[in-house]
Amino acid sequence: MEPFSSNLKRRAAQLGISNAEVARRAGLSDRRYGNYITGHREPDLATLVRIASVLNVSIDELLGTNGAENVRTTDELFQERIAAALKALQSDDLQRLLVMIEALAAAKK
Repeated sequence: MEPFSSNLKRRAAQLGISNAEVARRAGLSDRRYGNYITGHREPDLATLVRIASVLNVSIDELLGTNGAENVRTTDELFQERIAAALKALQSDDLQRLLVMIEALAAAKK
């Protein structure tokens, strides 16, 4: 499952998050996730779905079954990083972030 382990590493790097952070967000131990990164083990479907959700990517893209790799612009990568980070935040953090984003948007008008 070499493409899978490579895709896990590549996607985490694109999002700017560590393997340990991916594991934490997916509810996995570092050791278990490390087995996926090294290609020693394959996740079950439920775990694969959780990992794909954390990495904000399709299962097909993680498995390398979607054909060509999607080419993303810098802005698209930034938006994907933001979306992945948002999933890890609690409600009170999201409220604070909303205030900051709205203030930034208002300053641009």
